[in-house]
Amino acid sequence: MTALDIQRDIPLAPLTTLELGGPARFFTRVTKEDALVQALRWAREEGVSVAVLGGGSNTIVPDAGYPGLVIHMGIDALELEGEGVVRVGAGVPWERVVDAAVVADWAGVECLTGIPGSTGATPIQNVGAYGQEVSEVIESVRVVDRKSLEALELTKDQCDFEYRDSLFKRTPKRYIVTQVRFALRPGGAATIRYAELMRHVDKGASLALVRGAVLELRRRKSMVIEPEDANRRSAGSFFLNPIVPAVEAERVAAQAVRDALVKRPEDVPRYPTDSGTVKLAAGWLIENSGVAKGTTRGPVGVSSRHALALVHHGGGTTSELLAFADEVRDRVRDRFGVELEREPRLLA
Repeated sequence: MTALDIQRDIPLAPLTTLELGGPARFFTRVTKEDALVQALRWAREEGVSVAVLGGGSNTIVPDAGYPGLVIHMGIDALELEGEGVVRVGAGVPWERVVDAAVVADWAGVECLTGIPGSTGATPIQNVGAYGQEVSEVIESVRVVDRKSLEALELTKDQCDFEYRDSLFKRTPKRYIVTQVRFALRPGGAATIRYAELMRHVDKGASLALVRGAVLELRRRKSMVIEPEDANRRSAGSFFLNPIVPAVEAERVAAQAVRDALVKRPEDVPRYPTDSGTVKLAAGWLIENSGVAKGTTRGPVGVSSRHALALVHHGGGTTSELLAFADEVRDRVRDRFGVELEREPRLLA
């Protein structure tokens, strides 16, 4: 059995892409499922709360830190089993999965390149970008039930995926993802259905070409974390694209015409969903509510390249970031009557 190493007062900011927040009162890194169970049992016996930290790309740490045990997920195994099946430990950096799939010529995740963080977070958020969602290729998710401390294998249907949502996100205190099983398409065609991507690659382009195009598009928006990028301290998209009834989308479009933001209602970016609702573009709403790219509030602000990304320029606090996020949300609500929902989770 793996030995458990519980540490005290470990800084968490360096483990997140925002580089904000205080320390964990207790901290341990687990590389095996049995160590995870030990850590959960230890926390139960000590009467302390538990939070799980993966790649830190979708996490906001409070300035006071975390008062319980932070479990840093480090289960790091990646197996290509044949016929497109890939088993991946929750601690594997997501880009390693994309790279392995593209090299093997297995389609299904090539548009999800450049997304920071670990594999265990992908089913929780139902990560998606450029016309793909990870739920399209997830076959099952292995978890540890926090209540029973037993390992379970949940099918795709049991995960109850929706847009940027899942069973795991809706019940955050119930399950901890330890492994994800993907069913990719050997020799399959790349997914080229996102309008922006279609303007940059031809139909029938290889997985490698599509991946490269997505990386370049993300890089232009500072959505690839690179040391020299002034927008690098970010959690990516800070707000979800709001999904509203069709009549609400029509109202927003009509208002945009009246306010001379666009000439025609169809100029407002919006995307019908399978359920009859409409997805609005949060970045467009933010910019047209008067919050421009590059806006700053002291050490925090909006990315100079993407209105949907809030960034930390160094020397700031989580409180400053959240206060600015509230300001952005209020501006959109006051201008358009649309409520934005934060995407990254607060470690609490």
